[in-house]
Order: sequence, then C-alpha cells, then structure tokens
Amino acid sequence: MNRNSLFTVTGTMLCIHLPAEIDHHIANALCAEADRLIQQKHIRCVLFDFSDTTFMDSSGIGMLIGRYKLTRFMGGVIMAVNVGPRMNRILTMAGIDKIMDIFEGMPVSG
Repeated sequence: MNRNSLFTVTGTMLCIHLPAEIDHHIANALCAEADRLIQQKHIRCVLFDFSDTTFMDSSGIGMLIGRYKLTRFMGGVIMAVNVGPRMNRILTMAGIDKIMDIFEGMPVSG
C-alpha cells in the first residue's frame, strides 16, 4: 500500500483514496495514517473515495466508524464518494448511511 497516493490533504479536507480491497491489515494502516493527518492537519472534512474499492470486510466498516467518531469529536464531517452499487449495498447494510452522506459520484458544492 503506497500511503502517499492514498491520502490527499487540501486545506482542512482529507481525501482518502481507498484501495481495491480493505481487509484487517489495510484497515489498520489506513486508521493510523488517517488519525495522524486528522489530528496534525486539523482536518474538518474527510472524504472516503471508493472509486477503486471492490471488497471491504467488517474491519473496513470499523475503520469508517472510527474516523467518523474522531472527525465528529474534532467538529468535522465525513462522507463517502464514488460509491458503486456493490459498496453502496455493503455500506447501507452496515448502517453507514446513517452516519455519513454517501454519493455515487462527487458531491456538488454551492
């Protein structure tokens, strides 16, 4: 996992470009780096980009919930973008749609 290509910080926004598969090992690495960036860069918005993601187990759900809790504690918001039908079904079944906005594409601002 090349961490440099997975994380993009723009101002107070962190975009996490999730890999194709998110298992326990990958989820732990994502948590550690995301938490570091959220705290050090005073992140207020976290975007999880699911463009390339085709598999996520329960540890991936846990990773999302943990970042939600941290980001909310720091006064921020999180959302999922570029979510395909399969990942949307997984996120909805896990109740993630209750704690974050989920977009099939990128959200439109303005």
